[in-house]
Amino acid sequence: MAKSNGLIVSFGEMLIDFVPTVSGVSLAEAPGFLKAPGGAPANVAIAVARLGGKAAFLGKLGDDEFGHMLAGILKENGVSADGVRFDKGARTALAFVTLRADGEREFMFYRNPSADMLLTPDELNLDLIKSAKVFHYGSISLIVEPCRSAHIKAMEVAKSAGALLSYDPNLRLPLWPSAEYAKEQIMSIWNKADVIKVSDVELEFLTGSNKIDDESAMSLWHDNLKLLLVTLGEKGCRYYTKQFRGSVDAYHVKAVDTTGAGDSFVGALLGKIVDDHAIIQDEAKLKEVLKYSCACGAITTTKKGAIPALPTHSEVLAVLNGPK
Repeated sequence: MAKSNGLIVSFGEMLIDFVPTVSGVSLAEAPGFLKAPGGAPANVAIAVARLGGKAAFLGKLGDDEFGHMLAGILKENGVSADGVRFDKGARTALAFVTLRADGEREFMFYRNPSADMLLTPDELNLDLIKSAKVFHYGSISLIVEPCRSAHIKAMEVAKSAGALLSYDPNLRLPLWPSAEYAKEQIMSIWNKADVIKVSDVELEFLTGSNKIDDESAMSLWHDNLKLLLVTLGEKGCRYYTKQFRGSVDAYHVKAVDTTGAGDSFVGALLGKIVDDHAIIQDEAKLKEVLKYSCACGAITTTKKGAIPALPTHSEVLAVLNGPK
């Protein structure tokens, strides 16, 4: 990937995932756990940087060993931590993640409250936000105040500075007080985004329909939207713009752990469009970008953990140029 100049700022949570040393067991049965840095917005920032792009992470960590470890991981991976704040009173969030035999995950979270939930609007690095060409976020930062207000303000500042707004709801139902509240809050900022990526499971949740088809996807369309993506796991992805729609096949690999696959996909996409937003209007170019993004997502499933599994540009080329 050519060195990109445009900055991608990713806003939200960074945490530690504790992953069982053995796949296909419940949390209670797990003989031990490996700690793996995670949090979707942080994964996206590192995915961008690993592919040669310019990324910054904006969020709050605990002023504890785990928090400083995570800030260190951002820097080691070439991600700016200029937007990171530390909270002396709250811990860095933890998640225990079970890997089922099919590589899918179940979560148990420790956040009561964790530092990421306590980011205030006053703690935002506004200069960093204003310098973003793309501003990316999820929905976990909408669950409670003061983080929700910080999220809304950051989004507004980025938008008024001319950034492309990218939204991946990244639904984690166990973190929300109820499914109804989750849907209401996820949709509360829907119409602000330029680019939205949802998984097939999120599409079903948000539409209330068990159909994964064009009609269901287009019910989520809004007038300000430039690109809507529905990721379908091993079936690839579908794309929708004002002018055209279509699909891209997945790359078939042996999936070990799906953690971070969607974040890898998003990071690859944003890294490709940050310097040329017009790619979204050119179907041939967009398709090539989405093939690249699907390859990134596929590679990420072949190793345990999100961040260690995020690919480099040369690893992606090997998949793109190899047998499908």
